[in-house]
Amino acid sequence: MIVLFGAAVRSGGLPSPALARRIAHARAAALADPETIVFCSGAVGNAPPSEAAVMARALEHDLGRERLILDEESRDTLQTARAAVRYAERYGIRELLICTDRFHQPRAVMLCRLFGRRARALPVPGGTRWRPVLREAAALPYDLVAGGWAAWRRREG
Repeated sequence: MIVLFGAAVRSGGLPSPALARRIAHARAAALADPETIVFCSGAVGNAPPSEAAVMARALEHDLGRERLILDEESRDTLQTARAAVRYAERYGIRELLICTDRFHQPRAVMLCRLFGRRARALPVPGGTRWRPVLREAAALPYDLVAGGWAAWRRREG
């Protein structure tokens, strides 16, 4: 299962350049393996529609609606990882392919693994700028603690 992490949606429901890159990369990977489903994740940001709905609209023609799973509730990386792992557990999916920008990969993969699923990077080329890299550097320790705590609580049950 490809986990397609969201990014901003522009006014009029258009994907931002980051989201468009991620969608194109997920499309290519899914077309290469007709058995693969795509978990589109992202809630409504500053304006509707949701990031997941924009992804699905862009992918539906090439992949078909039956290969798309929409998570329109997750608002951040931690929530997306948790939702994707829960879906994978429910349907017996063993490995997650994490589709997001390279600067975001380490944190997204780490969280999916903390929640108990094999995960590997499907890094989207391009798009590296300093601001998101710095944001990731700040978010990584927080999500390590928050994700680790949530995973521990879940196991303790």
